[in-house]
Amino acid sequence: MLSVPHALDALNFLSADVRNLFGPFINVYLATSRDWSQTDIGLVTTASGLLGIALQTPIGAAIDVTRQKREVLVATMAAMTLSAFIIFAFPTFWPMVIATSILAVAGDAFVPAVTALTLGLVPKRELARRIGRNSAFDHGGNIATALVAGGVGYLFTQRYVFLLVPFYAALCSAVVMMIPAAAIDHDRARDLGREGKDDGSAAGYSVLLRTRPLVIFAASAFFFHFANAPLLPLVGQKLAFEFPKEATAMMSFCMVAAQGVMVPIAIFVGRNADRIGRRPIFLIAFAVLPIRAALYTLSDNAFWLLGVQLLDGVGAGIYQALTPLVIADVMRGTGRFNLAQGAVATTQGVGASLSALAAGEAVDHLGYSPSFFILAGVAAAALVLFFLFMPETRNGRATEAAPADALPQGASGT
Repeated sequence: MLSVPHALDALNFLSADVRNLFGPFINVYLATSRDWSQTDIGLVTTASGLLGIALQTPIGAAIDVTRQKREVLVATMAAMTLSAFIIFAFPTFWPMVIATSILAVAGDAFVPAVTALTLGLVPKRELARRIGRNSAFDHGGNIATALVAGGVGYLFTQRYVFLLVPFYAALCSAVVMMIPAAAIDHDRARDLGREGKDDGSAAGYSVLLRTRPLVIFAASAFFFHFANAPLLPLVGQKLAFEFPKEATAMMSFCMVAAQGVMVPIAIFVGRNADRIGRRPIFLIAFAVLPIRAALYTLSDNAFWLLGVQLLDGVGAGIYQALTPLVIADVMRGTGRFNLAQGAVATTQGVGASLSALAAGEAVDHLGYSPSFFILAGVAAAALVLFFLFMPETRNGRATEAAPADALPQGASGT
């Protein structure tokens, strides 16, 4: 049996192995091995993304209420395993739509469930360090996944990469069930005030719209993900067309390069977010993204593209480590932490899904460089919005600045 801290470490490491055997690997596989057009890839990604968008907020609300968070995580592992088998056996349009839709729903449940589990196991004073440590182990798992997947894709074919999923999913499920159910504080897992009860003191669902910092953050997240989501797949495709035999290995190297940077970034954020504040660190993430998108246009050299990809480790590393903390700050005491996570994930999903289709159309009609410049412009808009309007949330300042009725209300919903 593992201790709770070590079980969380293993959960984040192994779940990264499962989740990240999809995503960019699917895009590269369809573009290079199955000869799909960018538009067709964008249609599949958008279709599954829209389903995920529709379910993210309701799933977040359900995770606030459920006391079977471990079982939710095991169910998502089973769903991802099913998707992997579909992709391996039936890589045609409609089966791919079904497989990626299952992945979208599973992802909607998995990420907030892990964060809720963490909140329920870790005291508030230790949360920043624990979230940073979660993120570091997640990135470490990504590196391991990319290396193994790259080797499998090179020695066999890209298609066989997806057969790694069932193995990692079984390990992840076993680790989850090692966490004692009695160790989880379910009130704290939803950020409910200690004096509150599940059946009466959680804020109403309208708290999402009344909490101004949350609305600003969600809008910033929309533009950030619209700009960021297509970058790695597009770079991977450029590399794959130049080096078709090494396509999966090149994609794996892109992931390893970024994830290697994210590990120390996550540790830094976890140790300094309480001391420095959330906003100054987050501004770095928003500033790096437009620079990265524009730099991709300067050269098609593989070493240049891989070097620029390192900047993804800075931006995405900060974003992943800080987002749960910011949401916990602004939703403190409302009992709607996971609902808010789902709402922010919905805006992220809208941005990422729309950009997948938009980027595919842009590349098909304009080429790669103009598409990268368009994405750089969207990223700059995200930076301006965050800089001008997002307050510091450390110590609950953003929550205090929100309207009074954004705080917990009696009998306003569960």
